[in-house]
Amino acid sequence: MSGSIVWLREDLRLGDNPALRAAIELDRPVTVVWILDDVSPGVRPAGAASRWWLHESLTRLADELDSRDSRLILRRGPAAPIIGELVEETDAEAVFWNRRYGQAERGIDAEIKTRLRDEGRTVRSFAANLLWEPWTLRTGQGDPFKVFTPFWNAARNATPPREPLPKPRAIPRPPHGIASDDLDSWELNPTRPDWASTMRTVWEPGELGAHRRFHRFLDNGLDDYDHRDEPARSATSAISPHLRWGEISPFQIWHLVQEARHASAAHRASFLRQLTWREFNWHEYFHVDDLATRNVRAEFDRFPWREPDDDVVQRWRSGRTGFDLVDAGMRELWATGIMHNRVRLAAASFLVKNLLVDWRVGEQWFWDTLVDADPANNPANWQWVAGSGFDAAPYFRVFNPDLQAKRFDPDRRYIDRWLPTDEERPEPMVDLKASRQRALDAYDRMRHA
Repeated sequence: MSGSIVWLREDLRLGDNPALRAAIELDRPVTVVWILDDVSPGVRPAGAASRWWLHESLTRLADELDSRDSRLILRRGPAAPIIGELVEETDAEAVFWNRRYGQAERGIDAEIKTRLRDEGRTVRSFAANLLWEPWTLRTGQGDPFKVFTPFWNAARNATPPREPLPKPRAIPRPPHGIASDDLDSWELNPTRPDWASTMRTVWEPGELGAHRRFHRFLDNGLDDYDHRDEPARSATSAISPHLRWGEISPFQIWHLVQEARHASAAHRASFLRQLTWREFNWHEYFHVDDLATRNVRAEFDRFPWREPDDDVVQRWRSGRTGFDLVDAGMRELWATGIMHNRVRLAAASFLVKNLLVDWRVGEQWFWDTLVDADPANNPANWQWVAGSGFDAAPYFRVFNPDLQAKRFDPDRRYIDRWLPTDEERPEPMVDLKASRQRALDAYDRMRHA
């Protein structure tokens, strides 16, 4: 046996990649593979916007490997048999990967690890995509945290995140003759119609694009971070889609922020707190694998959602609710694959509370249209808004979209960017005061059921 396999998943980068580093250190042929597994039970296929991003990211990763005299092998299908086939084709003595945290994915990895070790091969996995793995931060009673502030305090008092690994200058050549799928054959890019044209002008997927974007934020946005709730300002990092596919690691981000001494300690801490919210959501997902389909708080199983009306839902999706901030956000989402976080809260609250539409309807739409939708953050944040998840917002907190617009976009710079001024605006779908009361009444009925 000779050589090794590095199985990439949501870690499409060469820098700070422990699995790749371990393979290189063997100083034998390295086969780098990415598998599109959208058929294994329990593995949630990426949404349409994420699939577009994935195509672009894999293209750039393949170019990076080519520049180092290496190669990216692409395969599609159930991961377990494909890894077995590649081990046989390459006669690999070792297989390395960075850990995943969904229950189905963990099961697949455990099955592969057991089988290959029984064959006498080395299999090692590494922490690469979370600063604190879900079993490392626990309450004093040994339970998972269900409230964010104690989680954040525990994270700050934990062992500091490790230093990131440098990008390798060279990678040992893989064996010759290993077959690879043609990326275009996967049809991840939209064609009829090509709705990603605007996204291509906004985003630069890939490891290089991730670092360019984050360094721009460090240079120009971190000092302005106390204005991050204002959607017209460039005060957020917009790094979330790069994190979703692991083009930059949270370890790199953590240390780059710590080193940004030009920014105040308060701004640096505020940003790292937001990064830790991502960790909190992944810890929730680790313990609640059906996070996208089940209320974490079981009492919400009794919530009297309205029967979803196709016209009502479609007006929300297309930005025709009659409430400018919500509509601007939904237009931004469709055009760019992203929505400012403050506006996401208003749009999600409007759907769940003013329209009484089940949060899962909104979660599925965001899953399909957001370039940063991942299996933890997307459903966890929807459950936060709905009140049904860990450390959720109280149900009586209803984001009034008109008041949110006045507070965070008083000059309408964001709204006017996404809503044509000559477009006739629809009448508001609901009365905000009456629909808020209807939501509170529904919540009371659930509590007393």
